Amino acid sequence: MLKEITTFFIYDTVKIFLLLTSIVFLVSFLRSYFPPEKTKHFLTHRLPFVGNILAALVGIVTPFCSCSAVPLFIGFVESGVPLGVTFSYLIAAPMINEVAVILLFGLFGIKIAALYVISGLVIASVVGFFLGKMNLENLVEDYVWKIKSGQTMENQKISAKEKAYQAYLYTKDLVIKVFPYVLLGVGIGALIHGYAPEKFLTQFAGKNNLFAVPLAVLIGVPLYSNAAGTIPVVSSLIEKGLPLGTSLAFMMSITALSFPEMVILRKVLKIKLLGIYIAILSIGIIFTGYLFNLII
Repeated sequence: MLKEITTFFIYDTVKIFLLLTSIVFLVSFLRSYFPPEKTKHFLTHRLPFVGNILAALVGIVTPFCSCSAVPLFIGFVESGVPLGVTFSYLIAAPMINEVAVILLFGLFGIKIAALYVISGLVIASVVGFFLGKMNLENLVEDYVWKIKSGQTMENQKISAKEKAYQAYLYTKDLVIKVFPYVLLGVGIGALIHGYAPEKFLTQFAGKNNLFAVPLAVLIGVPLYSNAAGTIPVVSSLIEKGLPLGTSLAFMMSITALSFPEMVILRKVLKIKLLGIYIAILSIGIIFTGYLFNLII
């Protein structure tokens, strides 16, 4: 058990560190060639909801779990991408996993796999859209807006080497601020990795319990795994009689609302915005769970 926890912690820590440094450095370097306003204009479609859909689609094709999606979220915010659009990406990246889609297709057929993708896409797009409409930028931690490396270089005739050095300084500063939270989040995730209270769920969140879906979401939030890792658990729960909607809500809460991810996000978002994000996303997942139980 100790060996498994240690291996998980080391693997995820290294993975997220590499993602954090490489993505933030790349974004910082590239945006020195592109004025932030142009990037923002491109991702802020004339029909705002389209931008959320595009961000959610990008999230679908990026093979990140909840914690490893955070570095790119930071890069998006830093680059001037609208906050609501950025949230659509953050939700979709861990929630809709291509491996999970394949496994769902193999276990339950194309109908269930398609519903999984569509529901995740709708949740990510709608939640991101509403968060964007709430003008919550002031609830992002101040340092995120203060670091301007890469944003003042686009019109200066400086060498690529100098731009790369500025991007390096920026990345170093950001990693120092964020990485202690990454270690804490991954550490918590390592301790609870693989734990799934199947017996409790089937006993207390069965089809006759009206509050089964929110209970499943509440149980799933503290856990930590990617979508593919939860599929065997979901399959087992369904075989034991747990309704499909309740099982999928449980899976979505693990992948999109994991406690380790919230710990890492706290370094970027103020408590109030983190709470709003959790509340709205939870409502979306619960709604989807009830919808699946109703139509299937």
